[in-house]
Amino acid sequence: MTNEPVRRLTGTEYADIWNRFDAEFGFRPSMSVFPGIKESAPSITWSLDALDDDPGYRKLDRLVDVVQDGLAGCSEPGEGLWVLDWQHTCYRVRPDLPVGDVFLPAVVEGRSRAGWPFGPYPDGDYTVHLAEDLRFGTFGHPWEHSLCVFGAELLAAVQDDVQQVLKRVLRRDGVAAD
Repeated sequence: MTNEPVRRLTGTEYADIWNRFDAEFGFRPSMSVFPGIKESAPSITWSLDALDDDPGYRKLDRLVDVVQDGLAGCSEPGEGLWVLDWQHTCYRVRPDLPVGDVFLPAVVEGRSRAGWPFGPYPDGDYTVHLAEDLRFGTFGHPWEHSLCVFGAELLAAVQDDVQQVLKRVLRRDGVAAD
């Protein structure tokens, strides 16, 4: 365990978490094959199309707030979260520690939690937020334009608010919702 509120992943640690994610979720990067992971039960995958008409990014800001607050609230004291951006710099975040003067450039405008490197919105690449033991998290797919939220405790914390923002469910527990 580390007492750093935000830490960049390097070398072996970077490779290890991506290997764990691949093994657990069967990550399949593709611009046309969806879903991009094996969506576990329970999970809900929403379309991000509701954010297309979002002057001032109020809906996006609300989504980021809800998801980041849910991730932080579901984390145990001392537990970190993996914050992954496919083929880019990735991080381990400790939501229970004050950020202080940590500066990280925002990938997504309006992220609610100071010091978090980016939010759950897949801004051009896959974004993944995971509990250290992979029991809950999010998977943002840039080409499907979707966000999968998985794990009972995270879904309980964010489902109603995410539904209000995003509206359209694509899949539940990996099965198409019609």
